[in-house]
Amino acid sequence: MHLLYPSSPDNPNIPDETFAEEFAAAKAAGLGCSLFSCEELELQRFKPKPALEEGARVLYRGWMLTPAAYGYLHASIASQGAIPITSPAQYRHCHHLPEWYPQCQDLTPATLVLPRDADFAAALAEAGWSACFVKDYVKSLTTQRGSIAHNADEVVEIIALIERYRGELEGGICLRQFEPLIPETEERYFVLDGRAHGRSDEVPALVHDIAQRVPCPFFSVDLVASETGALRLVELGDGQVSDRKQWPAERFVVMLCSAVST
Repeated sequence: MHLLYPSSPDNPNIPDETFAEEFAAAKAAGLGCSLFSCEELELQRFKPKPALEEGARVLYRGWMLTPAAYGYLHASIASQGAIPITSPAQYRHCHHLPEWYPQCQDLTPATLVLPRDADFAAALAEAGWSACFVKDYVKSLTTQRGSIAHNADEVVEIIALIERYRGELEGGICLRQFEPLIPETEERYFVLDGRAHGRSDEVPALVHDIAQRVPCPFFSVDLVASETGALRLVELGDGQVSDRKQWPAERFVVMLCSAVST
C-alpha cells in the first residue's frame, strides 16, 4: 500500500500540518508515502512527490473532495500506472448518505432525502416526526445553532445557514428522525478490506455486521449509544477523507499495515 497525502500550502516537500503526525507514523512503519498539492489538483494538475510506482496500490488520506474532484484524482493516479484502492463509485457510496442508507436503514435513524426546494412542511407532516436532524448529503451545520429542527421553518433556517457558512449544499437535503442519543458515547471505527477495526481491540458486533453490508474497501463507521442502551449508526464516511478522531496515529497505521500483510 502506498499512501498519498496533501502537502503543506507553503512547502510542497512536507505534509500539511493536519496530516503530519499520521504521515510520520506511516513512514516510520515502512509504508510508502507521497505528497501532492491540493491547490494544483483544483487546477487539474497532479504531480506527486515522489512519483507513484507502477502497480502500487494507492490510498488517499486527505481533505474531503467532491465526487467530481475525487474522480479526477482517481484518473490521475491510474494514469501513472498505479492502482487506486477506492473507485469513484465506491467513494461516492460512503461519502453520500443516500447511497449507503438503503443497506443500513434498520441500524440508523429514519431518513427522508429531498431536493432543496421541497415542501418540508408536507414531508414532516407525512413522516409524523416531532423533530429532525438536518444535513445535506455529507455534512450538517457545525455552528452553535446546531442541526435539530422542530418544524419546516427551522429546516429552512438550518439549510440557509449551511449554505451561508459552507458556500453550497452537496447533493440535496437529508432529514433524519430525531432519536434520543448520547453524544459523548460516539465512537469511530474503520473497515478496511472487509475487516472491522477500532482504536481498542473491542469492536462491537454491529460494526462487523456493517462491514459485510457495504461493498467498499475503506470506510469509517460512527456509532453512538441511544438512551435505551442500543448502539445506533449515525454516519458512514469514505475512510480516505475521515479523520482519525480519537485514534492515535500509530494505531491507525497498524491497521493500514494489517491490510498490507494479508
